[in-house]
Amino acid sequence: MRGSIDDTGSALGTPATALIRAVVDALRAVGGLACGVYLRSGTPGVLRLAVLSGLPSKLFRPWSRLHQDRPFPVADAYRRGVQVVLSDATETMRRYPQLSAGLPFRFGSVYVPVRAGATTYGVLTVLRPPAPSATEALPDRGRLTAVADRLGHTLAALEAGGDPVVWDGPSLCVRPPAAGRPQGRIGHFVWDTADGTVTTDDTFRGLAAGSAYDVVRSPEALARAVSPDDAHLVLSALRETAAGGSPVRPLRVRAEDGGERLLEFWTEGAEHGRHRVGGLVIDPGPGPAAEGATDLLPDGVFAFDRLGLITYINPRAADLLGRPPAELVGRPLLEAVPWLDRPAYEDHLRAALLSSEPVHFQVERPATGPHGERDGDWLTLSVYPGPDVVTCRVVPLGHTAEAASVEETAATTAAGTLGAQGALAPVYRPIVLAIALSEALTARQVSEVVMRELLPAFGGRHLAIYLLHERRLYLAWETGFPPRFLGQFEGVALDAKLPGVETLTTGRPLFFESMQQLEAAYPGIPLDADVGSRAFLPLIASGRPVGSCILGFERPRSFSSEERTVLTALAGLIAQALERARRYDSEAALARGLQEALLPQRLSRHPQVETAGRYLPGTQGMDVGGDWYDVVEAGDGLALVIGDVQGHGVQAAATMGQLRSAVRAFALGDHSPDQVMSGTNRLLIGLDPGQFASCCYIRLDPVTGAARAARAGHPQPLLGHPDGRADVLDLPGGVVLGVDPEARYPVTWLRLEPGAVLALYTDGLVERPGADIDEGVGELRAALSHEWEASHRRAGLTLAELADRLTDRARRATDRPDDIALLLAARRGGGDGAS
Repeated sequence: MRGSIDDTGSALGTPATALIRAVVDALRAVGGLACGVYLRSGTPGVLRLAVLSGLPSKLFRPWSRLHQDRPFPVADAYRRGVQVVLSDATETMRRYPQLSAGLPFRFGSVYVPVRAGATTYGVLTVLRPPAPSATEALPDRGRLTAVADRLGHTLAALEAGGDPVVWDGPSLCVRPPAAGRPQGRIGHFVWDTADGTVTTDDTFRGLAAGSAYDVVRSPEALARAVSPDDAHLVLSALRETAAGGSPVRPLRVRAEDGGERLLEFWTEGAEHGRHRVGGLVIDPGPGPAAEGATDLLPDGVFAFDRLGLITYINPRAADLLGRPPAELVGRPLLEAVPWLDRPAYEDHLRAALLSSEPVHFQVERPATGPHGERDGDWLTLSVYPGPDVVTCRVVPLGHTAEAASVEETAATTAAGTLGAQGALAPVYRPIVLAIALSEALTARQVSEVVMRELLPAFGGRHLAIYLLHERRLYLAWETGFPPRFLGQFEGVALDAKLPGVETLTTGRPLFFESMQQLEAAYPGIPLDADVGSRAFLPLIASGRPVGSCILGFERPRSFSSEERTVLTALAGLIAQALERARRYDSEAALARGLQEALLPQRLSRHPQVETAGRYLPGTQGMDVGGDWYDVVEAGDGLALVIGDVQGHGVQAAATMGQLRSAVRAFALGDHSPDQVMSGTNRLLIGLDPGQFASCCYIRLDPVTGAARAARAGHPQPLLGHPDGRADVLDLPGGVVLGVDPEARYPVTWLRLEPGAVLALYTDGLVERPGADIDEGVGELRAALSHEWEASHRRAGLTLAELADRLTDRARRATDRPDDIALLLAARRGGGDGAS
């Protein structure tokens, strides 16, 4: 199967080579910190990180799989086909808070769609140092675009020769081009196992021992050319890779001139039992002159490269990490030292690699020995990132060398107190809480997130959140506090002498380590318990007071300076989320009103056609979306229309209104269905709302029942026959509206017999969590068949009642993630029309 990647990461065909070349070229073009390529996967709508350079793949694991509809820049670049440039962390937070919450570091980023013609294969992503503006963030925009275009054309050529290019396996992590040692060289070779030939580039031949002719004769000659002394290791690695195993880890060997060589291998192809093994030979240049001296230092020193592989470690560091140097060098840091593989530690390492600034943090070393002879203790790890190698200093907690900076010593001392209290989890909590808060849309959801994510980290049990309205505080959410305690804050003005008020008016948090402290500071205040501690936090967003938060703890406890800082920062995150929830309520009300105004209040009538429409808003998110239906008088017939604009909220509803008006205008002009679709498509592209839409348009002749249909990426309609059978129609269609200005929409003829019913619907009616959409379509078809047959037996079941029956299950569902539209049309021999 050519042009795809299997689940082991081995390349079948040559996409791996193209991907590696693309990320290396992109990093050289813009001087980035890291680069990756997301590709389409076998799961519809899901993008996977296919290749990553500049960061260990394990540290980027949470972002290795993204849905194209999520609010991330990768998804926007893929879906909209435009570049996304984020100059710095501030712009990232403003435009993509979820990304910023997970990666809250000082870096900029660029996202370029990888396309060929009308097909988008993925997104080229570059993380780079921050810049003052988008212009300075991407001075070489043309060069980066050229890299993405070249990759797109290569992938298109692969796709033309076989199956679609997709990626369903783990990320391929490759070494970035050397930045700090320009004298380093990288040569490339390919060994064809079928005929034994070896193909090399000029750089490889310059690095090889012996003549160029000897190199290409056999794998044995290749191994000797790379390293005469370690040829057996090279040959073994070549054969292991050719046997179909996972690519061998970078191999260190000694070159003929005594220098060091790094080798990386992968499988480049597998057709009819024929394998090609590709590889790189890396000459890193002269090693650090100080390596020998660091062996004698009393502090632990080790280094790892941007693949996460340990490249050097001195004896003291090996002792502190608890492994012999031979078991550490050449292995990934998080695998060689598994107790470093924790979310909080990983985040500190990400901070160093992405912000290029030193990071100091504490790690807990586990007990050693079969019976835990040594208790677990704490180490201070200082990480100093470089362009190619990250240097780390590791010392026991509290130890300071003479060369340690004042800032480093202060960080160690403060963290030592924190470590003694075992409170490292709260330091990491802001990131977890921020990610969760970014998806909370109502005050209730914000409060639930605080209860779930914040209180357990600090040992809290009780929570109360008061929101400010017309200069008075009102309870929005509480759990665990008795009414007598909460009642004193309800409706109080901002001049009241109460801790929940003064924390807001002064902007300073108030911490009481015991109930006696609280009573002494506020004599006469009704207490809710005899023992415990309380924290009153101001909720202030962008300098604007939002409310107050009260945290309750059942036992007396102290609050370290670190915990006070973290809790205050978390209060700011909570305030921002509550302010967003307030805006959400206003926007939701506006969107609901807009939706009601834009949907048809009555449908066009015809004596020989009965129609009925239903709309149900979703129960999650903004509650309204871009689904619509319509019946339009078109010439001497009727136009049946249903559509679905991607997304939710005011923008989706506004776009829906524009599309509905456009379709009506084309229909009233008596245009053919394909002209209606094409015209509406070009209009949406011209409006450029950053959204696309699906649509189905059927032009019906009520007298003869003849109909012409055009479809733009919309679910297939259903046709219920007079005898009770129901079929899923097979209408060929074009792409969704708003993507390709040259898209074509074929027209299909069909016939609506007297007594038959046509059902048009949006995907919200047939989608079920965890189930294939075809199952939902099948269930709807069965329901239509059953109800339509019963209506003929019972006589008198109106089309409106049928619409209610088909949407009854969805109407009763409390968890309805998407909105729903349904339009039914039935042809009859005569009589008055109904709607």
